[in-house]
Amino acid sequence: MNILWFLLLIVAFAFAAFGGTMEGFATGAFKQAQVGFEVALSLVGVMVFWLGLMKIAEKSGLVNVLARVVHPVLRLIFPKVPRDHPALTAIALNVAANALGLDNAATPLGIKAMEELDKLNKKKGTISDEQALLVAMNTAGMSILPMGIINLRLAAKSGDPYSIVGPTLLSTGVAFTVSIVLVKALGRLAYFRRQYDEAPDKEAEQPPKAAP
Repeated sequence: MNILWFLLLIVAFAFAAFGGTMEGFATGAFKQAQVGFEVALSLVGVMVFWLGLMKIAEKSGLVNVLARVVHPVLRLIFPKVPRDHPALTAIALNVAANALGLDNAATPLGIKAMEELDKLNKKKGTISDEQALLVAMNTAGMSILPMGIINLRLAAKSGDPYSIVGPTLLSTGVAFTVSIVLVKALGRLAYFRRQYDEAPDKEAEQPPKAAP
């Protein structure tokens, strides 16, 4: 990404140099740098406020309440995971945290869920259907409160920063649903089933550790 931004800067500089607009280029670059700094500075206060609010929601048990609501649905989405397995709880908390915009809390929960699903994986070193589904769900990232975008809009002095909530919920909801349907559909194809069934178990291939 750094290389891409550097190339864009070089191209802009070249066009300004050959087009005789170096003064405008320099003025615009410094002006936008100042704007970026002001937006970032104003974003700090907004983010501190909302992160504190979300932390209260986390500590008060709101995330756990939402997790209990989605738990029965997750049992339908992950039918191969036993009812009382800790993987389901971790997935439920991960989905709830993402939905509330608690990215910092969602990341370790997602890692924990992946570790628990790996314990159920019969082919160590090869991603299972459940693990692929969890990755797809996290990538789609269904969001009820898109706090990151709202914070940016507040910092940029948007006239209606919360107008993004409805469209974001709709778009992420559709993406979330489509990701689940696609993973389920692709998991039924013989090509992918054969690849998983024929994949070696890397853990089984490792030589046993010598006794101390």
